[in-house]
Amino acid sequence: MLASGAAVLGGTIAGCVGAGGSQDATTNVAIVSSPAGFDDNAFNDLALEGLRSAAEEYDVEINRVEETEQAQYQSTQSQLAQSGDYDLIVLVSYNHTEALTQNAVDYPDQNWMLINDYVDEPNVAGYTWANHQMSYLAGVLAGTMTTEELDHEGGSTAPETAQVGFVGGEDGSLINAFERSYVAGAEWVNGDVEVNVGYIGNYTDTSTAADIASSQYDDGADIVYHAAAAAGRGVFEAAQENGRFAIGVDADQSRTLPDFQDVILGSAVKYINEGTREVAAAVAEGDFESVAGANTLGLEDEAVDCVIGQAFDGQLPDAVGKNLEEAKQAIVDGDVEVPCTAAGCE
Repeated sequence: MLASGAAVLGGTIAGCVGAGGSQDATTNVAIVSSPAGFDDNAFNDLALEGLRSAAEEYDVEINRVEETEQAQYQSTQSQLAQSGDYDLIVLVSYNHTEALTQNAVDYPDQNWMLINDYVDEPNVAGYTWANHQMSYLAGVLAGTMTTEELDHEGGSTAPETAQVGFVGGEDGSLINAFERSYVAGAEWVNGDVEVNVGYIGNYTDTSTAADIASSQYDDGADIVYHAAAAAGRGVFEAAQENGRFAIGVDADQSRTLPDFQDVILGSAVKYINEGTREVAAAVAEGDFESVAGANTLGLEDEAVDCVIGQAFDGQLPDAVGKNLEEAKQAIVDGDVEVPCTAAGCE
């Protein structure tokens, strides 16, 4: 039985052994959500997508556990591990770190995957994507487009001023890295750009996200980037209502949230699905050791990027592609020092 508040969504998802499958026994995987929950069209759903991909190649069964209360993570994790039913438990988000610090020690035979952080135990695979690098690129996109003229399906920029916005979820080290890197990327393009910043306090409150974004649009921002998981939907709603634009996060949100493709200029993406697929495959092959430890993935690994929204592909000025490519190369070459680290700001 899971901790109070946790919900098993849809039971298990079974995958059949494909041509590449190499083991006979079923690999049982549990995935526990971040506070944003599943169906966020971003972070949690990408992690689940990677497990589903592994299930196409190996005999994998997936148990989705939605737990949105961080206070329950200690008991949820321990009950899953104590059951002995799972070859791998995937924990979505740094919100699980404190609980896992104890549970990884208490259940040394349990394999764990922690997303966006790391616990220094041999049974933990910590995967952190270069959130700061992709956010820097989001800043480059916003900093470029805020002074470019764009009219699209009722939305427009205000090219006579250079002003953009940022809406974050929780005001802490990790999301601060999104913010500071975004600001740095926008300033790399235009040293005179003004960046309005606001925080929701959680990752689920779309109404507050919309209010913050609307305030930023009212103040003159024409593009707002969010790092707010499911709450980010409110930013897109505000963009539509105000005739302005936005930048998504984690997934290409012009595709995961197609109702907002008319305002999503682009998205800062990280291929979390590739990470969860990799770890699940390693466990299925009996090779967890190959993925254990701290794994940080960035531009050099082609693990993060900033992609143009599907409604704007080929429709933006040439300066956008030029600036993005120059920024990527400068980061990889070390000519640009992106603020903070993949794990957050000190």
